[in-house]
Amino acid sequence: MVQTRYLVRKADVDDIATVTELLQASYPILMKSAYDSAMLVPALELMTRGNPKLLSSGTYYVAESEDGRVIGCGGWTREHPGGETAVEGVGHIRHFGTHPDWTRKGIGRAIFRRCEEGARASGIREFECYSSINAECFYSALGFERIGVFDIQMGPDVSLTSCHMRYRF
Repeated sequence: MVQTRYLVRKADVDDIATVTELLQASYPILMKSAYDSAMLVPALELMTRGNPKLLSSGTYYVAESEDGRVIGCGGWTREHPGGETAVEGVGHIRHFGTHPDWTRKGIGRAIFRRCEEGARASGIREFECYSSINAECFYSALGFERIGVFDIQMGPDVSLTSCHMRYRF
């Protein structure tokens, strides 16, 4: 069996270009089976950019291959996505992605475990996430349960069908 080696580390704002590159390589390929192009193409314009606030939060991580390439990313915040509101004890999984050449190698799970570890230490008792339709099975395998399906309004004429999911520690 071939050993796949990578390191999960905290991201910082200097990672913005490589996270953007990763998301641009990942989302169009991995999401195309779950969405029609009329919905996906305009959403990708907004979704495939590294978020400086997340990258500097101290709760966002990247996975690097042995040769230094960013092959995965993801994190969590106390604040609800798209807002500044927070509910005591609830964290929000944010902007996960894995390079298509590196899927099914435990990278997303390793990043999630780092998120869970940090969140527990910070008093978080549950996570919520807005999963893309294609990623629902990934989050279910981690122990998330589906709360419902809804359309995330991303702009005046841009929305994306998503799964609202919850994970209790």
